[in-house]
Amino acid sequence: MLIADHALLIVLIALAADALIGDPDWLWRRLPHPVVLIGAQIDWLDRHLNRDAWPAARRKAAGIVALLALIVTAGAIGAVLQWLLLGSLIGTLLLGILASVLIAQRSLYQHVAKVRDAFASGGLEGARSAVTMIVGRDPAELDQAGVSRAAIESSAENFSDGIVAPVFWLALLGLPGLLIYKAVNTADSMIGHRNARFEAFGWASARFDDLLNLAPARLSGVLLALAAPLAGGSVSRALQVMRRDAPKHRSPNAGWPESAMAGALDLALAGPRVYGGQRVEDPFLNAEARREATPDDIGRALKVMLGGCGLQAILYAAAWPLL
Repeated sequence: MLIADHALLIVLIALAADALIGDPDWLWRRLPHPVVLIGAQIDWLDRHLNRDAWPAARRKAAGIVALLALIVTAGAIGAVLQWLLLGSLIGTLLLGILASVLIAQRSLYQHVAKVRDAFASGGLEGARSAVTMIVGRDPAELDQAGVSRAAIESSAENFSDGIVAPVFWLALLGLPGLLIYKAVNTADSMIGHRNARFEAFGWASARFDDLLNLAPARLSGVLLALAAPLAGGSVSRALQVMRRDAPKHRSPNAGWPESAMAGALDLALAGPRVYGGQRVEDPFLNAEARREATPDDIGRALKVMLGGCGLQAILYAAAWPLL
């Protein structure tokens, strides 16, 4: 565990820096973003270790080797940076700023808000274009309610794996934990697919990502449920829907924040969707609630998400004196 009297200070600096600065485009136009570098390593490993001619068992073993290579690389880089910087106030501040690059509070809010705002500026077509930046489903299949639900679901799921989970592992294991989490999560998004190329090779990355998100996903659901009153919702209702409906989701983790958000907004989320021309028959979360989501509901979801971010900061600030 990171040195106790520095751990939560770094977390709070990272949260504050991300909220104030976010992901400045001017910087990442000049420098490669850490996630881009992680993605380049994953792409190299895929090209060199994932051979079509190999049997599934060998490709699964190669995927385990690739995952270990990602973990060792990310952990070593994090450990070296932490060793170099930790020990002074300036170094602690720099560690917090570095960590903020891998937390997505501000950028997630901006991406989801763009979908809401696009309805007013570009109509349904503009909103469809904006939502493709944050979801993988076919935009042509989405009406206003579908686009609105997609944006709301993305705000909930990415609140978990883009905000709460990175901060959780930063608090627990320091910068190495944060970098390892981001490497595994990026691998899951790139190679953790159930198709002919990645079913075996990406198996280890997908399963390890599920493991790393078990606790953060449930914490995310609780934070969103507690923020329900900001959108006119009920904490008890959000918690009830979360406990009842989270296990219905095909993901062992995404159902917790999504069902909490569904209960907080009194909306039905998830349900049947189309990915790559294939219809996925998922059950609705909070199925008895209203299904016709609107752009105003996206704004309500953003309030809940912001409330969850605030509660997370309060949680870590409150834990600081206990160390």
